[in-house]
Parts: sequence; structure tokens; C-alpha cells
Amino acid sequence: MTASAATSDIPRHVAIIMDGNGRWARKRGQPRIFGHRAGAESLRAVLRACRDHGVTYLTVYAFSTENWVRPQDEVRGLMTLLRTFLKKDEHELHENQVRLRAIGRIDDLPQSARAELTRVMEATRHYDKGHLILALSYGGRTEITDAVRAIARNVQAGDLEPDQIDEALIARHLYLPDVPDPDLMIRTSGEQRLSNFLLWELSYAELYFTDTLWPDFREAHFAEALTDYSRRCRRFGAPS
Repeated sequence: MTASAATSDIPRHVAIIMDGNGRWARKRGQPRIFGHRAGAESLRAVLRACRDHGVTYLTVYAFSTENWVRPQDEVRGLMTLLRTFLKKDEHELHENQVRLRAIGRIDDLPQSARAELTRVMEATRHYDKGHLILALSYGGRTEITDAVRAIARNVQAGDLEPDQIDEALIARHLYLPDVPDPDLMIRTSGEQRLSNFLLWELSYAELYFTDTLWPDFREAHFAEALTDYSRRCRRFGAPS
């Protein structure tokens, strides 16, 4: 995900809600996990597109805190798919010097998936040409709650006065405070909501919705989203 020609028209950070796997599979008379497996190829395609277009950070909503209530066979299949993706695609991360990172309550993951994730994150931690961030057992409200709890402990310990709490302090207590906020959020499958994804970080992001189901999303669709982004005027609350 290196930049060939960095311009203001290219978002530095893109976040994606990868939606539509279940509907894609259902249209083909297949179980939901079939759609999730097909969606893994879309993630590979988007990673290539980020590299080609110069997008440095890519955050994908891989598994939410709410997803734990899904049928156990689907959850197990998703955890297996996570391990398979990490093993199969680790070489791509090394070849392109992309750092793998994760946000969410990672301790909730099964030990086997957590161990593989930790191993690949450690193996790629020194790369800085690109960042792939997996949101796993993640919820935006949970992230903010965890940040508030950490700040409250500092206040309780006497290390912080309540009047010292501001937006910058809260941002520093989020899961990855060194990562810039997303410039562009893409959601596939026609749904137009945030679904508890990066609620703090998406405050000023441009939102792009497409009817394309995630397993069908490829480099051309990503390029269309970037083109749409390039036409927008980001004012951050300033008058037009």
C-alpha cells in the first residue's frame, strides 16, 4: 500500500464495512460461510488496490461484538477463515511491507485465532508502507467505553483532573491512537448505516455506499469510490 503519487484526492485512510456475504451466498443456495470465504478474495483485491492507489491505512470490519450471537457453526467458520487468511496471505504482507494490526476486544477470540493473529502482527510490526487493521470483536461504543474507563481510572488514581479531559485525551485512549481517522468509509450491499463501526473516528469521514455485495467488490469498485471521494469538498464544519 505504498503511495506512487500522494495527492489530496487520495484518502490516507479508508474504512470498509464488508457487508452482503450472507445474501451473496443465499442467492447461490449456499450457507453463509460460503459468502464469507468468497469475501476474503475481495479483501485481497482491495489490499492490492490500496497499494496501487496510495492508500496507507485500510481498516475493515471483520467481526463485531454483536456477531457473537450468530449461530455457533458460523462463528467457528469465521474464526477458521481468519486463521486461513492469516496463514495464506502473510507472505503478501511481507512482500508489500504492510503491517497487520487489530482493534477490538481481541481476548474474546478463540485461543487458536488469537495466537495466529498475534504471531502475524508481531512478524509485521516493523513495516510502515501500509497498515491493514482488522476490527475483531469490535464495537464503536465498546471502544469509547473502554477509553472512558481507562480515563476514569486515571482520575481515581489522582493522576488526572476531570477538567483536563478533552477530545484529544479521549482520542489518545482509543484502541490505536497513532492511526489517523478515516477519510473515507465504504459500505457495500446497499445498507446505509454505521452499525457501531468507528463511531468516534468517522465523525468527519466521507461516506460512500454501494449496492455491490462484498464478495463481488473488486479493484474497479474501489476505484469508483476513490473517484467519488475526489469530487467532494471536505470542509470539517467550515462554511462552504
